[in-house]
Amino acid sequence: MKLPGGLDLGNIQEMMKQAQQMQEEMQRELQQVRVEASVGGGIVTIAMNGAKEVLDIKLDPETVKSGDVEMLQDLILAAFNEASRKADEKIKGSLGSKLGGLGLPDGMI
Repeated sequence: MKLPGGLDLGNIQEMMKQAQQMQEEMQRELQQVRVEASVGGGIVTIAMNGAKEVLDIKLDPETVKSGDVEMLQDLILAAFNEASRKADEKIKGSLGSKLGGLGLPDGMI
């Protein structure tokens, strides 16, 4: 069926189907990406996947015993932010080459 402007509805539906398949594939790939960030000389370590889901948190037991909650909170925040940055870099490197051919702006990859 032709739409005004000469667009073919069949082509649009096929493009939408392909876009959905690409999105599903990207989600699977994001789940496979794994990064780790450690701060404070290993006091806090956070593992995260490419979908920015935290997979693991490791805390140095001695630091927990010290009772310095404020320092521990700061280190957890720093480790999370570092893991998030690493995930972004890894995604941009691995998926960016695939997405670059779509002509998306840099901020979108």
